Amino acid sequence: MALLKRPTKATVDDEGRMPLMEHLRELRNRLVIALLALVVGTVVGFFVFDPVWAFLKEPFCETGAAQQWRPNQCTLVAGGIFQSFFTTLKVSAMVGILVSSPVWLYQIWAFVTPALYRNEKRYSMAFLAIAIPLFLGGAALAYIIMDTSLAILLGFMPADTVAAIQINEYLDYVLIMLVIFGVSFELPLMLVFLNVIGVLSHATVKKHRRTVVFLMFVFGAVITPGGDPVTMMALAAPMVILYFLAETVIYLREKRRPQDPDALLSDDEAAPLNLDD
Repeated sequence: MALLKRPTKATVDDEGRMPLMEHLRELRNRLVIALLALVVGTVVGFFVFDPVWAFLKEPFCETGAAQQWRPNQCTLVAGGIFQSFFTTLKVSAMVGILVSSPVWLYQIWAFVTPALYRNEKRYSMAFLAIAIPLFLGGAALAYIIMDTSLAILLGFMPADTVAAIQINEYLDYVLIMLVIFGVSFELPLMLVFLNVIGVLSHATVKKHRRTVVFLMFVFGAVITPGGDPVTMMALAAPMVILYFLAETVIYLREKRRPQDPDALLSDDEAAPLNLDD
């Protein structure tokens, strides 16, 4: 189809970059492919809704509030006629995003790659391969501590009240937790990437270390839905560990480089920026 036609070599100039219109056409085509993959993944999610929903509601079922309506049964409340439909759609979309992730992640990478310099392209696939496990690791940690977080939040309810937790509210909480933890685990990787492309130096990372660590704990307290200390520590502590790991990688990488990096730059490489001045 003409819509999905990829740009040929003739559309790329001598410097390896596409004209603006070709660049926009490439963006449109890759968005269409990514959206089609997402739709197919969502359809798949519709057929596996039951086991996925059972998995997602398990943290709530571990709390005492889950059995207040019906003894020995985990119960959530549907607060509207259309709430069941939108719950099914939302869960199916979650599965669709996960199932189609190799496709849309590749489309992002393939679109960004032509704008990178040769030395940056060498690292792009490695960063992509690391980014996926980091996101999944963060989401997995969020799922593991979610029952404890919910128990703390629901524990503030007076003894003579019943928790009528609606399905959409709980699902929104789960989505926010998974996304926040997953994306937060990507931040140290971004530091390494900025160092690779010459924007961030180890001296800058070291200089602002204490401030960044403090802000990570503030971020953990503010960004988490409940703001409870368990969730805050569960988010901030791994981020700090990953931050120090990223700083170590940056330090070792700069230590292996020549003292004058400009001397060995190729014609299409950008000189690193000094942000300390």
